[in-house]
Amino acid sequence: MASAELKNIFLSASIPLPERDPQYYSTADIIAIRDAVIALATVVLPKHRLIWGGHPSITPLIYYVLNKIDVNIQEHVILYQTGFFEKKFPKDNNKFKNVIITPDLGERNASLKLMRETMFSSYNFSAGVFIGGMEGVEEEYQMFKEFHPKALLLPIPTTGAAAKKIYYILLQKKDERLEKDYAYMSLFNKLLIDKL
Repeated sequence: MASAELKNIFLSASIPLPERDPQYYSTADIIAIRDAVIALATVVLPKHRLIWGGHPSITPLIYYVLNKIDVNIQEHVILYQTGFFEKKFPKDNNKFKNVIITPDLGERNASLKLMRETMFSSYNFSAGVFIGGMEGVEEEYQMFKEFHPKALLLPIPTTGAAAKKIYYILLQKKDERLEKDYAYMSLFNKLLIDKL
């Protein structure tokens, strides 16, 4: 009964890699990305459900928080993966009860698209949070908006990379606090949890 009251929060995040597109890596603040993901998980997990496509740089951070919170809230976490990356799954995947693996379509982009469509159509999301990231975070932002036009959109520009680009170029409604505030726990409590 209680789980029916959980709000679904989507997280799109990754730590940009230097060997990939330099436009993301050059503005990324890796410490801010980690801090923001940990803060988001810390404020969301006790009360709501966090759903994300398991990026190897993010999944261990979510597990770290889940392990620190002294409550059994595995139902508050849903991790999506595409079978395309099965050989590269983070070791932390097996620490989560709710891991959904969508089929490998034999090609990276098609497999990722299927995973995202499955994830976004399977839940009614109240909000999407976008932290750091590369092109995948931008793609998820656009797709999330289409599937959930009434959901709260929260790109975190202080983390740099794709989230910064989304905030300054694509987001219509700006909030000055997002541009300057690195106190992510209070930021997420005020701009996300208080608005749910």
